[in-house]
Formats: sequence, structure tokens, C-alpha cells
Amino acid sequence: MGVVPRQWKTAVMTQIPKIATPAQPSDFRPISITPVLSRSLERFVVQKFIYPALSLPYLSLNFSDQFMFRPSGSTTAALVAMLHTVRSVLANNDYVHVLSFDFSNASDTVRQASLMSKLAQLALPDSIYNWAVDFFENHAHCTKFDEIISAVAVIQASVIQGSALGPATYIVTAADLHPIYERNLIFKSADDTYLIVPAVNMNTCPEENQHLQAWAADNNLKPNKNKTKEIIFTAGQMRAPPPSHLDIERVSSL
Repeated sequence: MGVVPRQWKTAVMTQIPKIATPAQPSDFRPISITPVLSRSLERFVVQKFIYPALSLPYLSLNFSDQFMFRPSGSTTAALVAMLHTVRSVLANNDYVHVLSFDFSNASDTVRQASLMSKLAQLALPDSIYNWAVDFFENHAHCTKFDEIISAVAVIQASVIQGSALGPATYIVTAADLHPIYERNLIFKSADDTYLIVPAVNMNTCPEENQHLQAWAADNNLKPNKNKTKEIIFTAGQMRAPPPSHLDIERVSSL
């Protein structure tokens, strides 16, 4: 039928501390506690239908640069691939820019209409696609904190952080984020995005940054400027590090 039972579409938001001594709301991570039966069926849908669809080629979607929320992905694989790429690029360039971008509360702010348009491009049975649409439609939650429970509110955005469907649908959201210039590369580890720009393309950094900001706005994501960093790898000793051309903090030059 492609329909999710109404009772499965309400979650209880539990606040998990991000740090040892939380002092403000941003120090907590909201996790949706969804019904067990819902999560069981979500896992089945992800394993049986969504993961196999990710391995197929698509014109506008690319999953090969995503290293999380996939059966064979891991942070270790992401680091190995990025470092190998940097070393390879340095063979023909004096230095390489690596720009690290972070999105604030990415899982909680994804525009669901954008997600559905990308999910429609996957090779999914109509019933599974309709089920996913119904899963997000009129999904609601209440917040529980210190044994106090809020009123129930309908969710207008989010991939329902804490659900089994959320991680897989987030990487579908990020699948159409590509660099706009040849030789520039993007690596994704969940919502952490790394842009690798060789020296020969250094003048493309501002435009690539603007492209990423525009993509984020289209998907209702907000880049976290405080967590946006730059590191420059060099092939040898340089008298002075190359300029950044971006209004972000530079970690160091190696």
C-alpha cells in the first residue's frame, strides 16, 4: 500500500549531551526515539532496496564520494582515500588546499521536498518510494527533557535523526553536491564535506565555496562557519604559505 501506520509517525526527542558538562541547548544532540516496529521495517527497506540502488549509476547523483552510512563505508576509508588523493595531486602540484565544511544540525534541517525529488531518481519500486514519502509526511515529535514532555509538533524538515531511514536518506540528499571545476574533488563523511583543490586550480576556491553555499541553501542546510577550516599540504618547503582567498580559519600548512 505504500503507507506508514499513523502510530509509527510520532517520535520522542531525547537530548544526548555532546560534551561532558553541557551548559546550553547547543551542547545537546536531539535524537528521535521512534517505535521499534518502525525502525525494524526501516532497516529492511534500507538494506533491501535503498542500499542496492546506491550502487547504480545516475546522471546527477554520485555516491562514490560518500564514506558514511553505506555498507562498505567508514571514517578510516575516508581518511585513506583523502590522503592518497592529496599525495597523488602533489606529484604535479606544489601544494593542495583541503577545505573542511560542516553543516549545523544537518539531519534536522534537510528540506524534505528536495530529498523526495532525489529519492525519486533512484531505481526503487513505486510502493517503496510512496512508503518513504508517507514516512516523512506529517511525521511529528515531542521533546522529553528532565522527565518533562512537550506538546506534539509536526516536523516540517529533517531526516529524523535516530531513525533507521535517516542516515541513508541523508546521503541521498548530499548525492548531487559536486565540484564545478575539473581536477577539484569532494569527499563526504556523513555531513562533513571536504573540498580538495590543487594549486593549479587555486583561483577556483571562491567560486567553489559560493557553489557549496548555494547548494546548502537549496537544501535548507546552514554551513557552520566556526567549524569551517582549511589546511594546505605542500610538496616541499615553501618560503610562505599560499594565500587562502577564503574568509575561513586556517588550521596549518604542512
